[in-house]
Amino acid sequence: MKPFLAVTALLLSTHLAVAQDYSGRYLIAGTNLDGSAYGGEAVITLTSDFTCEIVWTTGGNTSTGICMRNGNAFAAGYELNGAVGLVIYLIEPDGTLNGTWTVAGLNAVGTEVLTPN
Repeated sequence: MKPFLAVTALLLSTHLAVAQDYSGRYLIAGTNLDGSAYGGEAVITLTSDFTCEIVWTTGGNTSTGICMRNGNAFAAGYELNGAVGLVIYLIEPDGTLNGTWTVAGLNAVGTEVLTPN
C-alpha cells in the first residue's frame, strides 16, 4: 500500500507543478516611474523546472528578463538602458500578476499588472 501512496503523491505533485505553469501571453497595464501610463504585451516561456523567460513589448520597445515563481510571488530581473531592473508580482487567484518594479539607482517605483490573454 505504501508504494501506491508514494506513486500517487508523486503523480499529484507533478500535476500541481504543471498547474502552476504561468507561461503564455499577458496584456500589460502599467505606470512608469514618473506616474505616466503604458500598455503592451508580455510573453512568459518556461526555460527550466525553476525558471522562465519574460519578454515585455511596450511602446515599440522590447525588454527580456529571467523570471521565477516562489509561492504566490513571481519575480523577474531585467536590463533596461544599461541598468538592472527588478519586478515583483503577486499572483492573484484568477492568474493576474499584480506587480511593482524599479531600476537600480533610481528612487522611484512603477506598477504593472499582467492579465492573461
